[in-house]
Amino acid sequence: MLAPDPLPASQHPADRPRFLVVLDVDSTLIENEVIEMLGDLAGCHAEVAEITERAMRGELDFAQSLAARVALLEGLADTCFAEVGAAIRVTPGVPEMIAAVQADGGAVGVVSGGFHEVLDPLAQSLGLDHWRANRLGVRDGRLTGEVSGPIIDPQSKADALTEWAGSRGIPLAHTLAVGDGANDLRMMEVAGLSVAFDARPLVREHADVIMDRRDLSQLLPLLGLRG
Repeated sequence: MLAPDPLPASQHPADRPRFLVVLDVDSTLIENEVIEMLGDLAGCHAEVAEITERAMRGELDFAQSLAARVALLEGLADTCFAEVGAAIRVTPGVPEMIAAVQADGGAVGVVSGGFHEVLDPLAQSLGLDHWRANRLGVRDGRLTGEVSGPIIDPQSKADALTEWAGSRGIPLAHTLAVGDGANDLRMMEVAGLSVAFDARPLVREHADVIMDRRDLSQLLPLLGLRG
């Protein structure tokens, strides 16, 4: 792990600034790639995984790559959401990190190129403060192969971080963005501190901090919450 000095924090707990931590979801908050899990159920894992990897390396436009992957899921029964949700594995250190940030008066949010249908129950169970994702089109109990509503793209991720910080009166200097793929770069650019978490080379090149060990409690020292 490469780390600069922690984000500014007072020596006196009562005067400590509050922080906002915003994370990507797939392969960051969780160990899985949800769209690839859906691809497993639809029998097109290899095609979905190839497009995902190229998008995360920055070789493909994210919105176009998402549309191409979602199109492969057309006809999948909407029972897939519960099936995939039950198989998700949360990344080590997540509950500890969330509890420590919130106990210090801060907030934790996630913004995802994935899907609300899977993220909503997970976010509620973890006690997240904010979350935002795409929605899949469903008709007559089957996926339509389309995204419903605006696509959460790289700029949307940056906008979410800025919006959530503003709503809580937290300056951008006290925000931390964590991600692993090219679609996280805009969010990482606007944050006070950016963390490349087990990330692709392009993300590592632009991050303030590089973490290769998959344990998100490593974020706490950066916030002055653990020595």
